Amino acid sequence: MTTPTDALTSHIHAQIAAAGGWLGFDRFMQLALYQPGLGYYAGGRTKLGRMPEDGSDFVTAPELSPVFGQVLAAQVREALDATGTDEVWEFGAGSGALAEQLLGALGARVRRYTIVDLSGDLRARQRQRLAAFGERVAWAERLPASMEGVVVGNEVLDAMPVQLLHRVQGVWHERGVTVGADGALAWSDRPTELRPPVDIEGEHDYLTEIHAQGEAFMRTLAAHLTRGAAFLIDYGFGEDEYYHPQRHMGTVMCHRAHRADDDPLQDVGAKDITAHVNFTAMALAAQEAGLNVLGYTSQARFLLNCGLLQKMELLTLSQRAPAAKLMLEHEMGELFKVLAVGLGEAWTPMGFAQGDRTHRL
Repeated sequence: MTTPTDALTSHIHAQIAAAGGWLGFDRFMQLALYQPGLGYYAGGRTKLGRMPEDGSDFVTAPELSPVFGQVLAAQVREALDATGTDEVWEFGAGSGALAEQLLGALGARVRRYTIVDLSGDLRARQRQRLAAFGERVAWAERLPASMEGVVVGNEVLDAMPVQLLHRVQGVWHERGVTVGADGALAWSDRPTELRPPVDIEGEHDYLTEIHAQGEAFMRTLAAHLTRGAAFLIDYGFGEDEYYHPQRHMGTVMCHRAHRADDDPLQDVGAKDITAHVNFTAMALAAQEAGLNVLGYTSQARFLLNCGLLQKMELLTLSQRAPAAKLMLEHEMGELFKVLAVGLGEAWTPMGFAQGDRTHRL
C-alpha cells in the first residue's frame, strides 16, 4: 500500500526529473512541507501538542502555557492603541491556541481577527477551536491589497524554505537534492555565485542558510501594511551569531514525536523541517521596504517586560512550571527572539522597554 510519504517522495522524484536532475533545497523544503494533500503541513498530521502521546511532533509557546498569549495580549493592546487600529492579523496560527488566548484577553478591543495560514487541515482545526468567537474571526489564503492592524507571527519565519550554501575547500556551492544510484533522495552540491551576507572567517568547510523567502515575506508585509505594527517571535540569532565560524553545520532541523534530527531527506512529509531565523536579514528587509524596526530582544525579556511575572503569581504550582519554560534561558527564553516593526513614527513597545538588542542586529 502506498503511504503519503511514498506518494510525496514519488512526487519529489518527478519534480527533480522535470528540473533536470537537481532541486535547490528551498524548492525541496517547499514541497516537503506544503505540497497540497501530501506535504507535512498539508497532510492532516496533528503536528502541535504537549506530548508525543497526543500524536504531535513539537510544542509551541501557546500550547505550552496559555499565559503566553495572555501576556502577549498586553503588547498587542498597546500596539492597537499606538497605531489607532482594531484588527489583528496572525500568520501561521497553528492549532488556533494563540488566537484563542489573544481573543479571550483582548475582548471587544479587537473588531476582526484574520488568520493567514497555508495549511488546509490546520485551518479546519482553527475554525473548530475558534467557533465561539463567531464572525470576528476570518481566514485569508492571501493578503489583500492593503491591510491595517497588529500582525502577530509565532514560529512562522522558521518554517519558510531556505537555500543551503556549502563551502568546500574554499569554494561555495548551493546544496540541493537529487536521486541517488539506489533511488533514494541524496544531497548534491553545485558551484554558485550565492554567498552568505557576511564573510565566514577561516578556511574550514562550512554549511549554512540564506533566507530569501523570509526576506521576501518582510517586504510583502511592508507592501501591504498601510497602518500598524508586526511582532514576529521565533528561534534564531542576529547576523554575527548566525554566521559564527563555529556554526559550521548550519541550523536545519527536523521534528517528529518531540524528537529532533538533522536529516530532512528521510521520512519526507512525516516530520517538520525548520531553520533558525537570521533576524538581521529580516530587520534589514523590513527597513529597506519602508518599515521601522521598533525593537528586538529575547523572548524572556519581552515577556517579562509585558508582565509575565505578575501573571505567574496568579497560577497554581502545576501551572507555573510550563509557564516558566517561556522565560528560562535553557528552555525558550534565550533562543527565541522577538522582532517588532511598524509604519510611521517610531515608538518603543512595552516589550522592549528594558533589554532591547536592536543595536546588536
